[in-house]
Parts: sequence; C-alpha cells; structure tokens
Amino acid sequence: MRGGIHTYMTIIGKVSISDDGEGNIDGVYLPNSNLPCRECEVSEIVNEAARQIDEFLTGKRTAFDLPLKAEGTDFQKSVWDELRRIPYGETVSYKDVAERIGRPNSYRAVGGACNANPLPLLIPCHRVVAVDGIGGFGGGLALKRKLMEIEGIKCRQM
Repeated sequence: MRGGIHTYMTIIGKVSISDDGEGNIDGVYLPNSNLPCRECEVSEIVNEAARQIDEFLTGKRTAFDLPLKAEGTDFQKSVWDELRRIPYGETVSYKDVAERIGRPNSYRAVGGACNANPLPLLIPCHRVVAVDGIGGFGGGLALKRKLMEIEGIKCRQM
C-alpha cells in the first residue's frame, strides 16, 4: 500500500510530506523539489509531521519524534543515521561524518548521500558543511543558510 503526499505552505515556501501508507514518513520535499506522483492525502502521521516541521521552522522544536522510512543503500543509511546524531545548532564536516562511520576517505560520497537524503529537515543534512565553507544543499544554499539561521548556527558566506 502506498501512502499519499501533502503539500502546504511554510515560512520557507511550499513543503510536501509523503507517507508509505503504513504509518511512516518516507519523503520530505523542499520548495522547488520534483514530487512523486501520488494521491494528495493527509494522514494522521503526515499531519503530525507537518506540525513538527512547522514547530522546527519557527524555533519551537529542536528534535523530531516521527517514524521514518528512508530508502537507500547501506552506505547512505549509515550516513543518514549519523546525521540524526548531529545536535541541534551544531555542524560537522563531510569529512567528520566519513570518519564517524568508519570510512574516512569517503567524504565526497557522504556529500552524495546528503544530496540523496529523502527526508531533509527530519534527517538534518543542512548541518553538514565543507571543511572550508558551507558546502552544498539539495534545497539550495539560501535555504541551507536559512535553516542554519533558525538553529542559531553561524556560517561563513561562500
């Protein structure tokens, strides 16, 4: 059974959230993302995810409490698990993440895993930066800066 997708307006623009039909959030789509073809349904879990995302974006929430289902390779999943350990308001480098997962030379692949993250915001890839600057972000650098600003993270302009 495949769940639905719900799009709504936030302070960062339109955000869409999808569920797998089994009570798990399986996608968060930031403004300007390509959305999968699904019915527009609003389940309880999607409503809860939207509430928690709104609280996060307005500085009222620092962690999420949602069942997540992120599909990816074993490597990507190990990166995403590590990203969930980055505390609110802090950043780590792609190199740090690579070292933490036991693959110290795979920092570029860590960047690829961040880019493939199906649950941005919930899995905080915006907290990963380059050793020499802000790094990239699938939602664009302006949005990454905004998310970092919400968390009180100072970032160098690149």
